[in-house]
Amino acid sequence: MSIFFNPDEVLEMAEQIERNGAQFYRHAAQEAHDGETRALLQSLAAMEDGHQKVFAKMRANLKKEEIDFNADEQALSYLKAWADGHVFDMKSDSTTRMQQHHKNMEDILTVALGLEKESIAFYLGMKNSVNNNTYRDRIDEIIKEEMKHIVLLSAQLSSLKK
Repeated sequence: MSIFFNPDEVLEMAEQIERNGAQFYRHAAQEAHDGETRALLQSLAAMEDGHQKVFAKMRANLKKEEIDFNADEQALSYLKAWADGHVFDMKSDSTTRMQQHHKNMEDILTVALGLEKESIAFYLGMKNSVNNNTYRDRIDEIIKEEMKHIVLLSAQLSSLKK
């Protein structure tokens, strides 16, 4: 049996993750010592802003019956707690570690890679919990964008290690 979540609440969580991601990248960009890394981090922040707008638009276009959808409260609580505690949360252990070692760009990029992977895991769960094919397709687009972030961050991290 599949568990479906209230799309309004899931999209609200997704918006928050993207806002947190943009904030994370902006903070990291301020700490970057070279222009190339700073530009990459600022670009990633802008991409996260774009994702947040996609989710906000999806949320604004929800029909009343989708908003009133009765979700499995336990499953929704789990997904919300996971998102709040792990994905680009500025109070999470990995983000705190990044802030403590902000002078080391390798650490920042490594933390960012981990957070991007966590966001993909969240969106995969989200995709499977939303009972709407149009939204699933949009979430797939976001997942592909997040995968591009991983490629960009990995390339930048490799160049630092040379």
